[in-house]
Amino acid sequence: MSQLLRFDELSLSQEVQQAVADMGFETASPIQSEAIPFILEGRDVIGQAQTGTGKTAAFGIPMVETIVPFEKFVQGLILCPTRELAVQVTEEIKKISKHKKGIWVTTVYGGDSIERQIKSLKSGANIVVGTPGRVIDLIERRALKLENVKMVVLDEADEMLDMGFREDIESILEETPAQRQTIFFSATMSKPIMALTSRYQNDPKLVKVVKNEITNANIEQLYYDVKGKAKMEVMTRLMDFYSVKLGLVFCNQKKKVDEVVEELQLRGYTAEGLHGDLRQAQRNNVMSKFRSGVVSILVATDVAARGLDVDDVDAVFNYDIPLDEEYYVHRIGRTGRAGKSGKAFTLVVGAERNRLREIMNYTKVKIDKGVIPSFSDVVGVKKGMFIERVRESIETGDLELFSDVLEGLHHAGYSTEQVVSALVKMNMGITKNEFADENLSGDSERRERGDRFGRDSRDGRRGEGRFDRGGKGEERRGGRYERSERSGRPEDRGPRTDKAGKPYRKDPNMVRMFVNIGFNEKISPANIVGAFAGESGIPGNALGQIDIFDRYSFVDVPKEYANTILNRMEGASIKGKRVNVEIAKPSN
Repeated sequence: MSQLLRFDELSLSQEVQQAVADMGFETASPIQSEAIPFILEGRDVIGQAQTGTGKTAAFGIPMVETIVPFEKFVQGLILCPTRELAVQVTEEIKKISKHKKGIWVTTVYGGDSIERQIKSLKSGANIVVGTPGRVIDLIERRALKLENVKMVVLDEADEMLDMGFREDIESILEETPAQRQTIFFSATMSKPIMALTSRYQNDPKLVKVVKNEITNANIEQLYYDVKGKAKMEVMTRLMDFYSVKLGLVFCNQKKKVDEVVEELQLRGYTAEGLHGDLRQAQRNNVMSKFRSGVVSILVATDVAARGLDVDDVDAVFNYDIPLDEEYYVHRIGRTGRAGKSGKAFTLVVGAERNRLREIMNYTKVKIDKGVIPSFSDVVGVKKGMFIERVRESIETGDLELFSDVLEGLHHAGYSTEQVVSALVKMNMGITKNEFADENLSGDSERRERGDRFGRDSRDGRRGEGRFDRGGKGEERRGGRYERSERSGRPEDRGPRTDKAGKPYRKDPNMVRMFVNIGFNEKISPANIVGAFAGESGIPGNALGQIDIFDRYSFVDVPKEYANTILNRMEGASIKGKRVNVEIAKPSN
């Protein structure tokens, strides 16, 4: 890797230099040091980097420098997979351009008023940041014109492809001039990514942050093998033991986010949730409270946390182990930022150890097993903190006003020792619960289960395999994207079958939805996944079976996302055709 550059060594305008200084930066990050000079030269660039590496400034600074101020046509376009990331990128671009007059940035994404976005575009925007689905809609309405675009950036390109946006991306690029500058930023260099770069880039320069640098050596990574019923207890003990002032908790589902927030609040923590059902104003309010420290614990899903940018997160907790190895890297990248140290704790139950091994193989980092703090360990830490606060208060002085309180309690018959103990108990806010004297390790649970069934289950393999292999939510669905040979009206379709031709068994955790568009409109599964994910913000891989007929389609979606999808898809378009999405009628 080349030497890190100072920003004052780069060929930047005085206005941008001032903006960078206002943001508190002097030295460029590795990806910025490599990418910025090439982009400023006008080269096409492929940047391999992930969240937390400073990639937004790596393309944002050169883009701001190339914009001709006060021209109201679009000169720069940035595509992002989710609205959260689009909003974060917009905020970063505004910080970079704040000393440059005549540069206007507009954000466009699904789930927000398209009329308001059209009005913003008409008033003048020379940089547009948006999600592919909404950009396509605006192009088709002739509200967004890209014939004068000089630079296009695809941020987290691999994520957009995973969400099914490939056709939208290609359609958008075809609307831009052939001589444009094209920048790709992606966490991985997969075959689909390389196929796009070979088609739409001209002699691109590859710059990257290698994986062992991405996983960040100053993040302490530990996992805890726990009993399923004790996850909350273990997590809060870790929060107290490590005195976490600002923590981020990840769950796999929106419902779990709400449950964890409620339990944390009952235990006295200032916690808020972030997930796809919140309106943008609610999200902004939650994030504002978290950044300011009013809320100390933020609980979020992966999609909702995309683009979350907070520098002072002490620790990340994987309450649910991520379903994808890539999500793990994104999650832990939220701590240990800007050269600071951080901690990443993963709670593992039973057969989830297999997924943990896959994560370690992917990141090439050994995650050590942590020792669960005992109840007495946590009490000891809290006692130490209390003693320190008392010492500071005594040294501050001004205690005369309260000196008669102890005398009054003495007259009431209480000793000094009783008074001090009661004050410590009140201040620490900790009481014994059913877990206080229990071994919370998952190893002990497996030993107990082995004893009950009269078998040796020291490593957890015997007695777990037949229950966990292919368990609920884990099996791969065959025929997920199979085209149906049937056509005609939905009521005439006959019984559904899977890829092997066997009767389709409905997953009780999924809801089947009807979409009034099919193969006659040249619709592919990727179009449906892209529209659903882009408009609603849910992960594309959360969708289940997709059946496409000639004039309509069926999509299975997780129950917890059903209402979100129905609301967000109202009035939405797929490949330029306005669609109707509703709950499918049960088959006879």
